[in-house]
Amino acid sequence: MKIAIIGTGNVGGALATRWAKAGHQIVLGTRDVNNFQDQHLLNNDNTTLHTIAECSKEAEVILIAAVPQATQEIATQIQANTKGKIIIDAMNSVRTKPEGFSNSFEALKHYLPEAEIVKCFNSTGFENMTNPIYHGEGIDMFMAGTAVKGKEIAKQLALDAGFSTCWDFGGDDKAQLLEYFALSWINLAIMQGHGRDMAFKLIKR
Repeated sequence: MKIAIIGTGNVGGALATRWAKAGHQIVLGTRDVNNFQDQHLLNNDNTTLHTIAECSKEAEVILIAAVPQATQEIATQIQANTKGKIIIDAMNSVRTKPEGFSNSFEALKHYLPEAEIVKCFNSTGFENMTNPIYHGEGIDMFMAGTAVKGKEIAKQLALDAGFSTCWDFGGDDKAQLLEYFALSWINLAIMQGHGRDMAFKLIKR
């Protein structure tokens, strides 16, 4: 699968590496290809660098892991290439929000109405994306949105990244709940001092 990643910091970089190792073709998107700050990601197999507009045109799936306040700017650059494509929103509006919206998912739905948008890969720290294995078993990932195809792809990509499964939180109205869930991880890991090497796993009797 050809996956564009816009926002190549901790989360985007970790997923780029995991998916490249899984055999996917990764197209990284950046504002300025001549001043790309995450050159180490280009050492991954099957990974190339493009402008944001170019990477969205090339890819089948677009993961956005940027800061929420950049949502409108990114959407403007990729909107011509998003009809029918899957967009995975991996952002969290904990500290900042897209102007005029409660969260990045709501903003993306507004700016990119022809895309299939799903919320995923936002609910844990990047360390758990770099290595999602605890005691020999993958931890869980979570997703939300009404895009059926988007969820199918997000679930497969979660498995390809090493997660055990990807639980469905529900439709578009649950995207905000998934952000609160991310805040729960942040609260336990950082505010309550349990450390970033912790994760969630759903257990059934």
